Amino acid sequence: MRTNSFYPVIGTTDVAASRDFYTRLFGFEVTFEADWYVSLRLPGEPGFELALLDPAHPTVPEGHRRPVRGLILNFEVDDVDAEYARLVTEGGLHPELELRSEDFGQRHFIVAAPDGVLIDVITVIEPVGAFAEQYTAAGA
Repeated sequence: MRTNSFYPVIGTTDVAASRDFYTRLFGFEVTFEADWYVSLRLPGEPGFELALLDPAHPTVPEGHRRPVRGLILNFEVDDVDAEYARLVTEGGLHPELELRSEDFGQRHFIVAAPDGVLIDVITVIEPVGAFAEQYTAAGA
């Protein structure tokens, strides 16, 4: 299969609030907007796209028309401490997981979007101990 594009579509009952969250705090821009669907992308980052969809819309198959649950979006950044200051300390977001360093090779924190999606903001750090041995050549 040749794939031309790949991006998550988040089912949210408040498309406008989710749009505002991702554009205001994470720099996405709107590329298409209807009251039931919004397409977003990060400027200058081809392939960094996200869509928001009202799960009650008839394009969603019956039996699946409910908001997203259990989704975590990872945003890898150069300076997670600066992003924590911007989003939590200054921005007022509540950390679902406080800023911390993990032995498996991440310094990160997690906040929640209005659509219920967890946003894991990460800076890759050196893994410790046995975790260092678990990375493959492709993942190093």
